[in-house]
Amino acid sequence: MTKEAVPAAKLRVAAVTPFTTIDFPGKLSAVVFVQGCPWRCPYCHNPWMQPREFAPDLEHGSWQGVEHLLKRRKGLLDGVVFSGGEPTIDPALPAAVERVRELGYLAALHTGGAYPAHFAEVAGRLSWVGLDVKASPDLPDAFDRAAGRTGACAKFLETYRTLREAGIEYECRTTVHPTLHDEAGLMRLADWLEAEGVEHFALQIYRAPKGLLLSKLLARVDADYPGDAVLERFRQAVPHFTLRRES
Repeated sequence: MTKEAVPAAKLRVAAVTPFTTIDFPGKLSAVVFVQGCPWRCPYCHNPWMQPREFAPDLEHGSWQGVEHLLKRRKGLLDGVVFSGGEPTIDPALPAAVERVRELGYLAALHTGGAYPAHFAEVAGRLSWVGLDVKASPDLPDAFDRAAGRTGACAKFLETYRTLREAGIEYECRTTVHPTLHDEAGLMRLADWLEAEGVEHFALQIYRAPKGLLLSKLLARVDADYPGDAVLERFRQAVPHFTLRRES
């Protein structure tokens, strides 16, 4: 029996950024944040998006609001990025991606790879993917620790293989903190990126979110982390390396 498609109107929209120049390389875009994530990364900046249910004391968006925005911004935006949370958790994502394309926009995705089968459903309709690499996939225990879930690395690798086979443009990115990523582990990550022929990689230095108790769990990172040798190794490993550090 064929599974009935879930309509875009059912997408659980946690929030919307109406305009950004940085979330979809080379494109002006809106970002739709999807509620829900199965992983529990210690450095998560959006912990309120982790549950599938909306918190009753917080505002959230709607798909109706997204469509209204896109119809008003016609000719001003190039694309829509689905982020989260983990957008592939939502069964309405395929319909939402298709609706974005029907409205004349490109569709992009930010994902950690938690749902390989769900990712495969939308891969052919995406123009770009930002793929979170929690740690070196050659170190599955470290990867799972950074994701906060056992088995996360295996899910990621399955998604990654689908992404590569689909031929979609993508960027790998890793958020790092010294309690989760020592220099040896970062060197292993650089080796993996080079071996895989990854073209675009961003190293994102953890910054403590404002107003959250989480900031007490992971203290501010020293300005000299990671060391120069690690940064130079990443520059050698990938043709397009970006360092994102809070100034």
